[in-house]
Amino acid sequence: MTGSEIEDFAAEGTRLFKGALKSCMAELQTAIAGLPLDEAGIRIYGIEALKPLLGSKGCVGAVAAAVLGAGARPVRAILFNKSPATNWSLGWHQDRTICVKEKLEVPGFGPWTVKNGMLHVEPPFELLSRMVTLRAHLDDVPASNAPLLIAPGSHSFGRIPVGDVEEVARRCGTKACIAEAGDVWLYATPILHASNAATAATSRRVLQVDFAAEPLPDDLEWLGV
Repeated sequence: MTGSEIEDFAAEGTRLFKGALKSCMAELQTAIAGLPLDEAGIRIYGIEALKPLLGSKGCVGAVAAAVLGAGARPVRAILFNKSPATNWSLGWHQDRTICVKEKLEVPGFGPWTVKNGMLHVEPPFELLSRMVTLRAHLDDVPASNAPLLIAPGSHSFGRIPVGDVEEVARRCGTKACIAEAGDVWLYATPILHASNAATAATSRRVLQVDFAAEPLPDDLEWLGV
């Protein structure tokens, strides 16, 4: 990305990378082939075949590195599959938790939760503001198949109280993240986003990965992918 493109991303909080996965779609499909497709979301850890693809020089990780630099590392991954059997909707919200190896009492970190056996904690917002999230599209996502909805620029509002979320989303407007298989959408991790139920649901697999480029404070450690 050029300097002006990075500035645009910083302001809007989102960018489409057309065809970024074209060179590695076969490897990506093979890496996740053993995961069940009848679940709405699967938190991923320990798939060795994914690691080179998500590294800063891999076709997926290189997208995050375009913003975060060569130190970008994957710190959490979820495979979503919206289908006729798992056709959910989700209101406007910010992602506010990270996944770590061990529970330690560190100022500014909390509350703690466990999701699918993985330890999550809410960090200081400043840390989230230095992270990016990408969505690697394995299937086409037309307007009828529930693309992710983004409120451009909402990441600049900081931690948004729940009661203010709808108003901030209205003020920022809505961008639908239409995609084709092989595309990647990158967005600022704390940006407001939502998803409607599909009006014509077909398989809509998306590998969503959070990236960071810094260690956690004290002895906290990212769980990673």
